[in-house]
Amino acid sequence: MRIELRAAPARRAMAVGVLYGFGGVAIYTALGDVPGLWWSAALLSLGLCGMAAGEMLRRATRQALCLDEAGLVDSAGRVLARWDDIIGIERGSFSLRPSNGFTLRLARPGARAWKPGMWWRLGHRLGIGGVTPARETRAMAEAIEIRLADRATPIP
Repeated sequence: MRIELRAAPARRAMAVGVLYGFGGVAIYTALGDVPGLWWSAALLSLGLCGMAAGEMLRRATRQALCLDEAGLVDSAGRVLARWDDIIGIERGSFSLRPSNGFTLRLARPGARAWKPGMWWRLGHRLGIGGVTPARETRAMAEAIEIRLADRATPIP
């Protein structure tokens, strides 16, 4: 079993474009006729942060997530979650999860990390999704649920 999850091209372009556009408008406004040096500095820093966020998102969404026999790994080789560490999965409407995604509950906490639009990890939780296609993300979540259910079912 191997499932690969990549960013949807349209969602990726929209998200990166919005962040770059926001940053550009803020910088343009800061360089214009703004009343006061503090406002210019605040708008300039806000614009640079928006541009940096857009670049982080662009770079992060070039990678893919792969679910295989070892667990969940990104295309750079970083292990996000091994099968032994996955306790459960949350996909409900009111759960803390990325857009079109799901959250894995892990046995061991990992270091905080974030790849905008693809995944984040905070303590015992690993969120997958964002700019990923809903159908492929759902397929990956269902494959994880099946594997977890098989693991929980005792063999007579």
